[in-house]
Amino acid sequence: MLGIRNYLGYISQRVRSLCPGSLTIQSNQYIMNNKSARKGFTLVEIMIVVVIIGLLAAMAIPAFAKVRQQSRIKAVTNNLRQLANAAQSYMMEKSATQAAYTDLVGTGTDFYLHNMTPVVDEAYTGVTIVNGQSQVVLTSASLGNITYNM
Repeated sequence: MLGIRNYLGYISQRVRSLCPGSLTIQSNQYIMNNKSARKGFTLVEIMIVVVIIGLLAAMAIPAFAKVRQQSRIKAVTNNLRQLANAAQSYMMEKSATQAAYTDLVGTGTDFYLHNMTPVVDEAYTGVTIVNGQSQVVLTSASLGNITYNM
């Protein structure tokens, strides 16, 4: 143990003679004596981080809006699918050639669907499905024409 302390003392003296004030040895650990050590971030570093976050947000927001629009269209298309399936069941059971929204949707036991909640601003009340028709089209002010192929 005495030999190691002497060796460390020798190294410490040698380093001090080569680089005075740059390195000291305390309890067998090397500690840097850097008086100009930074304790925070510079303004340039913070500005770079803000710019990077801004660029990421600029790329993410349009993609999010596009995904949101597509999910709304799919929700309306799913409502049209349910309406078309209910209309086909109605026309088979009642031997009818067409089915209006008011014939299909309601809260009683003789209706095929419960009330449909609009996704955006679409109105299902004017939809009439004709037997043999291959498409159901719904017009929405914000989504445009939405078509469900039966």
